[in-house]
Amino acid sequence: MPPRWCSISDFALSELRETRLEKSQALKGLGQGPYSVSFDQSHHAATLHADHDDLPNGEDRLVNVSVAGRVMSRRVMGKLAFFTLADQTGTIQLYLEKATIDEFAKDANNDSSFSQLTDLVDSGDWIGAKGILRRTDRGELSIKVRSWQMLSKSLQPLPDKWHGLADVEKRYRQRYLDLIVSPNSRDTFRRRALMVSAIRRWLDDRGFLEIDTPVLQSEAGGAEARPFITHHNTLDLPLYLRIASELHLKRLVVGGFERVYELGRIFRNEGVSTRHNPEFTSVEIYKAFADYLEMMDLTEQLIASVCLQICESTKLSYQGMEIDLTPPWRRATMHELVEEATGLDFKTFGKDRDRAASAMIEVGLSVPDKADSVGRLLNETFEQSVESNLLQPTFVIDYPIEISPLARRHRSKEGLVERFELFITGREIANAFSELIDPIDQRQRLESQQLRRQAGDLEAHGVDEDFLSALEVGMPPTGGLGIGIDRLVMLLTDSPSIRDVIAFPILRPESK
Repeated sequence: MPPRWCSISDFALSELRETRLEKSQALKGLGQGPYSVSFDQSHHAATLHADHDDLPNGEDRLVNVSVAGRVMSRRVMGKLAFFTLADQTGTIQLYLEKATIDEFAKDANNDSSFSQLTDLVDSGDWIGAKGILRRTDRGELSIKVRSWQMLSKSLQPLPDKWHGLADVEKRYRQRYLDLIVSPNSRDTFRRRALMVSAIRRWLDDRGFLEIDTPVLQSEAGGAEARPFITHHNTLDLPLYLRIASELHLKRLVVGGFERVYELGRIFRNEGVSTRHNPEFTSVEIYKAFADYLEMMDLTEQLIASVCLQICESTKLSYQGMEIDLTPPWRRATMHELVEEATGLDFKTFGKDRDRAASAMIEVGLSVPDKADSVGRLLNETFEQSVESNLLQPTFVIDYPIEISPLARRHRSKEGLVERFELFITGREIANAFSELIDPIDQRQRLESQQLRRQAGDLEAHGVDEDFLSALEVGMPPTGGLGIGIDRLVMLLTDSPSIRDVIAFPILRPESK
C-alpha cells in the first residue's frame, strides 16, 4: 500500500506509482537500469560551488566532472531542461541541452538521449550525470550534461515541494523523507556526528581509553531506572538491557585503567517526552585520583571545547534564549538554590520529614508519598521549583545521600554526597560523583535500595554482588561523569525535542 505522506489522495498515489513502474520497465528495455550497480562520482555539489566560484556568468569551463544525486525538481522547456540534483553536501543544477546530449549519445552508441531523460526521469530518481561546468546567464553554476545514467528509480513521489512534511510525527516515522526535503534535519544529524567525534577526540587526546562494556547484563545497575527485560535462550538466563555503563567502567578502574570512558546506547523502560527517549546515548567518563570538583572542571572544558568546534562560539541561541557556555559556570548547592526559590531552609528541618512536608505544602508544592525522608523532599522541592529555571549553565552540587547510592559521602556535610548535576535551559545535561569506593558503605546503600525495590519501587537499584566483590579488591579514589549526548545535541542544534536529534525515535504504533 502506498505511504500517505503527500497532500494527494491514495488513488492518485497509486496512479503515479503505476506510471513510474511503466517508466521503470521502459528503462529496463533500453538497458538503462533502472537500478544500477555503481557510478564513478568525481565531485560533490559543495566542492564544485567552492572551487568554481569565479566562473563568470554565461561561460563554460572545460573541466570534466561526474556527479550523482537525487533529482529534486525538473523544468523542461522544449529542447532545454534544468534539473536540480541533490547530494549529501547540497544541490547543483543540471543544464540539459538536447543537441549536446543526443550528440554524445550517438557517439557512444547508447540510448541515453535527451527525450528519454526528460520522459523517463522523475523527481525523486537517483541519476548520475557527466559533463563540463557552465554558469548560466542568471549566475547559476551548472553541469552542462553530456551523458547521464539512471541509478535508482523512485516509485513514490517526494513530499509536496512547498509544504514538505507538515505532519511533525510523519517526520519522525519516515525520517528518510524528512532528510530528503529538510536541509535543517540533515544539518542536525551532521552536527551530531561531528559532536560525537569531537568528544571522542577531546578525551582521547587527554589519555582516556574507550572500552566497550556489556549491553546485556545480569543485574541492571548504575542508575535509578526501570530496565528492559530479555532472555538468553541457550543459557536459560534472564537478562537486562543496561541502564548505565557505570558499574562495568568502575570494574575497569579497579583493574588498573586510570582514565576510561564509553560513548554508547543506554536503555531505560520509562516514559517518552520532548526530553526522554527509552533508547538514548550517553558518554560516561572515569578518572582515577580525581573528585567531583575536578570533574566539574573537566565538564566545563569538554562542553565548551565541543561547542566552540561545532558552533564556532561558546555563545549560542536556544529557542530564543541566549546561552553563554564560556567557563567558568555558576556553582551552587541544592540547599542554596531551593532557599533562593522558595525561602525554605531544609537544613533547619533536621530529620523531621513531617515538618519539611508541611513547609512544602505551605508554599504550594506537592508532597509525593514515595518521598519518605527530608533528603528526598529537598530533591522534590528542587525539581518542582528550581530545575526549570536554570537556563544558563549551572552546577548544582551536594545532593542528599538518599538519592545518590553510588556517590561518596560529603567530606564535611552530614547527610549529603559529593555529587553534581549540570543544568542548561532547564534540563539536566550531566551527572557526576566523587565515586563511592568503600565496599561496606556501598553494600549498605545497595541493600537499602533493594528494600525499596521489594516494596514496589521499580526504579530502585539492586544489589550487584560481583560489583561489590570488585570494590573489595580495591578501587582508587575516582571521579565519574555522565553526559547526555542527545540533550547536548538539542542544545547545540537549537532543537526543541529529543526526537529531532534521534534519527529513529521510538514512537507509538500508528492506528490502522
